[in-house]
Amino acid sequence: MNIRPWRRTELSFTAERSHSDPYTGVELWADFTHQPTGTVLRRPAFWDGGSTWRLRFASPAATGVWTWRTDGDVDDPGLIGLTGELTVVHAESARRFERHGFWRMSPGARSLVHADGTPALLVADTAWALPWRATPDDARVYAADRAAKGFNAVLLMSVQPDMHARGPRDRTQDEGFDVGFEDLKDGRLARLDPAYFQYLDGLLDILGEHDIVPVLQPVFQGFGWKGRSVAGTVVPPEEYERYCRYLVARYGASPVVYLVGADGSGEEPQIAAGGAEIEAWDAYGQPCGVHYRPHGRSRAHQGAGWLDFQWCQTGHSGEHLPERVADMRRNEPAKGVANGEPTYENSGTTGKGAGWWQGHEAWSNLCAGGTMGVVYGAGSLWQWRLHAEEGDHEPYFLAPGCGWREALDFEGSRYVGLIGRVLDGLPTTDLRPDWDRAMAGRALSSPDGTLYIAYVEHGGPLRLNPETAETFPRSFRVIDPRSGETVSQGVRPADELTVPDVGGAPRVFVCHDG
Repeated sequence: MNIRPWRRTELSFTAERSHSDPYTGVELWADFTHQPTGTVLRRPAFWDGGSTWRLRFASPAATGVWTWRTDGDVDDPGLIGLTGELTVVHAESARRFERHGFWRMSPGARSLVHADGTPALLVADTAWALPWRATPDDARVYAADRAAKGFNAVLLMSVQPDMHARGPRDRTQDEGFDVGFEDLKDGRLARLDPAYFQYLDGLLDILGEHDIVPVLQPVFQGFGWKGRSVAGTVVPPEEYERYCRYLVARYGASPVVYLVGADGSGEEPQIAAGGAEIEAWDAYGQPCGVHYRPHGRSRAHQGAGWLDFQWCQTGHSGEHLPERVADMRRNEPAKGVANGEPTYENSGTTGKGAGWWQGHEAWSNLCAGGTMGVVYGAGSLWQWRLHAEEGDHEPYFLAPGCGWREALDFEGSRYVGLIGRVLDGLPTTDLRPDWDRAMAGRALSSPDGTLYIAYVEHGGPLRLNPETAETFPRSFRVIDPRSGETVSQGVRPADELTVPDVGGAPRVFVCHDG
């Protein structure tokens, strides 16, 4: 079989013997060996209903041949000891992740890079409930809008997490939702429904067609969907661990980020169990981390090998709190940092966190040290409220008079989405806060000093530090972050200590000698 680099390939196997508990009772995997390098990648398989198991693989090599062989813990000739060969055929692709490979953490652990080293910045939305509320038509509308605005990732609860949520098993009816585990309502993760995940495959494929990476959260530890007893804190850790392995098996041969803990303290036993399992089975080193509740220090498992990033949350009160990000960045060893949940736009009250508030928040968090990326959220969108009148949601989190479709059009999302485009193509790997080289309170520099980025809330000229001006980049662009347009550009004379701009409006200075 011919395959293309970094594109998912699927192998299917049919059991020849009956297995009474195929999800919990069968372990199956394959080792892929690359010639001529001898590299070995192990990928887990997953049960997909009936007597069918599937295995998904993507080649990180641009050429060569992968030979594979299945193994496991069952005596079944339909599953164990099977072999095959995959030949990698190079082909040009317009898809970013097929050209550059999946995301991983940077050499300094502070930012994202593609497998080939190309710098990347996460620009994420929060459509938490999309997996179990959206239809394919919904997902197409959503993905087209977010991709057009510049988003490249979305935070998702992989299953509806509230044990006591009630509603029809219908994505098109009020209060309806689909179910991934029949026993989640009992605090268990043993009775998996393959049909749910087959449907989810289609939704994630739609996101992937728009280069939007799913940030998959197994089972929420915090508020959940409606605050009705989340299962993520009570399921047996071994069942949470198994489900994390299943997510790696099913979705880990495509671009993905693993959000192993969400909205809790980070110390819940399920999180460490799941993180270690992801590390053990993820052959591609895709990012794995934790997103915290608003109160706490956001540093659980800081030294764990499986943990790549820490995302704080500043709550939904409409305050700018970039010091939370700055404080988290000081933790050692170094990890990727972001504010994973600022105030959702129009959450609870029309106008809260609205419009340019979101742009200012994102640039402030980025420059405070949240160099993994920026995250945006909107009331009524994250719950996937079907329409403006759908009831039985917590009013504090809803955008008054809006369903998910109206929330897509909130003004603030445009400003957050623009950040990735403003910085695209720049050497943003392992940027660090810089308060020394110019009189700007929010700024970042590259490790080699050739790139300097400043966000100046009210605009005006950028004044350099005379002591370091000799090494300051001379080429500059001044950008309006509300539109992404370059308002001026040029090369600063060597004896000039000011980058010019007229004050009164937000500005981003990009100074780069590259």
